[in-house]
Amino acid sequence: MTDEHNTEAVDPGTPEKDPANWTTGDEPMTGPQRSYLETLLQQAGADAPEDIDKLSKSEASRRIDDLQDRTGRGN
Repeated sequence: MTDEHNTEAVDPGTPEKDPANWTTGDEPMTGPQRSYLETLLQQAGADAPEDIDKLSKSEASRRIDDLQDRTGRGN
């Protein structure tokens, strides 16, 4: 059996889609988003927002992007 996962790097010239335009952006954030968000909040020395349980995928993504910039973990 072979592993057919694509291991090619994402083209850095490919523009990212704005989270506000995601088809599923209004759905609740995913477990991995929550985990990473909590990790970044801890590294930034920030408290979790009161509405963390109500964040959508797109809002979580925006907050993750902001925290990556603040913590130096961004691209």
